[in-house]
Amino acid sequence: MRGMRYGGALPLPLNYRHANACLSSLVSLCGRERNYRLGTSFHAAILKILDPFALHARSHAIHVWNALVSMYSKCGQMVAASKVFDEMRLKDSVSWNSVISGCLIGNDWERGIGYFKRMHQSGISLPDHATYSTVLSVYVEMELFLGITMIHACTIVSGYLVVVPVGNALVTAYFRSGSPSCARKVFDGMRCRNVVTWTAMVSGLAQNLLPEDSLAMFHNMRFVEEANSLTYTSVLLACSGLRALPVGRQIHGLILKTGFHMDLHVQSALMDVYSKCGMMEEALELFQACKKTDEVCVTLILVGLSHNGFEEKAFKLFAEIVRSGKEIDENMFSAVLGAFGPSAHLSLGKQIHSMVIKKSLGSNIFVSNGLINMYAKCGELWDSSKIFTRMEVKNSVSWNSIIAAFACHGYGGETLKLYEHMKAEGMEPTDVTFLSLLHACSHIGSIEKGIEYLKSMHLHRGIVPRMEHYACVVDMLGRAGLLNNAKNFIKDLCAVAGPNAQVWQALLGASSIHVDLEIGRYAAKRLLEISPECPAGYVLLANICSSKGRLVERARILKQMKKKGVKKDTGASWIEVEKEVHVFVVEDRVHPQGKVIYEVLNNLVAVVRDQEHEAHKRSLLYDLEITTMK
Repeated sequence: MRGMRYGGALPLPLNYRHANACLSSLVSLCGRERNYRLGTSFHAAILKILDPFALHARSHAIHVWNALVSMYSKCGQMVAASKVFDEMRLKDSVSWNSVISGCLIGNDWERGIGYFKRMHQSGISLPDHATYSTVLSVYVEMELFLGITMIHACTIVSGYLVVVPVGNALVTAYFRSGSPSCARKVFDGMRCRNVVTWTAMVSGLAQNLLPEDSLAMFHNMRFVEEANSLTYTSVLLACSGLRALPVGRQIHGLILKTGFHMDLHVQSALMDVYSKCGMMEEALELFQACKKTDEVCVTLILVGLSHNGFEEKAFKLFAEIVRSGKEIDENMFSAVLGAFGPSAHLSLGKQIHSMVIKKSLGSNIFVSNGLINMYAKCGELWDSSKIFTRMEVKNSVSWNSIIAAFACHGYGGETLKLYEHMKAEGMEPTDVTFLSLLHACSHIGSIEKGIEYLKSMHLHRGIVPRMEHYACVVDMLGRAGLLNNAKNFIKDLCAVAGPNAQVWQALLGASSIHVDLEIGRYAAKRLLEISPECPAGYVLLANICSSKGRLVERARILKQMKKKGVKKDTGASWIEVEKEVHVFVVEDRVHPQGKVIYEVLNNLVAVVRDQEHEAHKRSLLYDLEITTMK
């Protein structure tokens, strides 16, 4: 600056205020751009320029120091931000807000609360609406509900509760702390509301598993406020939770009318609704219409394809993404690994595993869980076990996955041992854990243990059994030949809740194993009353009649099945050869190499028959030798 000599105490030039404003703007720009290096250069220049007259013009220089605190905070340099803040001779609410916000950005929440307490104790700079909003975010991150209520009380005393941004912050804080009732009270007490207020309510109710209330709130909002893209994204989350396809279609129509259909977040939410409702064609159309996709969008469509039986399409889409050179994150890996089933390509799974290792994502807990399931479903139990053993951090999903893997492969004893290890690690079991345990008890015939688990999950763990658990118990009793016990168990269940088709099918399956026609008829009748299109009800009862020699009754059942147009699901076998899965059914003539396959099969049958003939001849000669010796 002209007229100022460094180190002197000359009168200040008339344009120093303009200089301060320029410096403040430049430093703020460095903060927004996260340009730490340039910001420190400006800091050095500021020290040279402002230090001589800081005592004379502190009220104007404070904007520069505030900008420096904010710049260092945004660049993640909280030590430097705190140093600048502590050396400031004059502080205002913006100074305190900047340093508290910096602590929030740097996840140094305790220091942020410490600054807030100092601000209160100073009595010079009183908290404003920005301070309260920032401190509420800190308490949410710290999961301190008491802190949120304390700030709530402070806003009432200070009169800031009537300020809309403060009310919005309180609503959001209560929702994020899992207290929707408190959020609703704050909302109801607000005199003025804006689109952020309504959106916070719609979003918070949906995220707190209150989708019906979220839809009702959105309906009320439409009478007083125009929804924005975030509102639509939030209400679509509620539609996904309810699997409410008709409502989702109506909201889709509103989105088209209001012009938010090109917003990527809205498109992703719509894809999620259609995927959850089983409408994958619509979901794929939306995905293909996206001009630009992100990781969330791709993950959603991969999950949708996997859960709706379009595993091959999920694999092809994943391959296209890899070929395009897009970055594959842990969520995408987890999603595509979820598409693997018994008939999936094991070689493809191994290739994906290799990619995971190359990208150093093997330690990610979600990816590891996906690998456990993938190898287990592809029949590679020991590879699945290796992944689990090498995991440094495990969650309930990890334990459930490995327990389910051993249970499905028939290793009942090992399954029960794994559960004991799970408890020893202090991991809380879920309903999925008990489902695997009951499945294991069914296969090893451990009835007492199975009943003990069923009682334990309800009495000791507070988990209400689902129909799948009851079906496992019926299957467990039936496999052990205790059909009457299984029947009585279902009768007791009827007093609590109506058994579904899965429960009756378990009893019918057990009747088929032990060829009990009476209980088989009883189970089949109940099953077909609930699910008349279920082929198992006809086929299993027909098999029982056939085993009992009641061919006329068997023919009548099959005729009735044909009359109602019920078709039995075709059994299939498959084999993977050179990275390609070949699927076969009985007397398959569709396979392109069918002719060659049958020629090889006939040759093998001929060889087997020759071997059987030779073995029979040797047996006769041996008997002849014994007779001669006698």
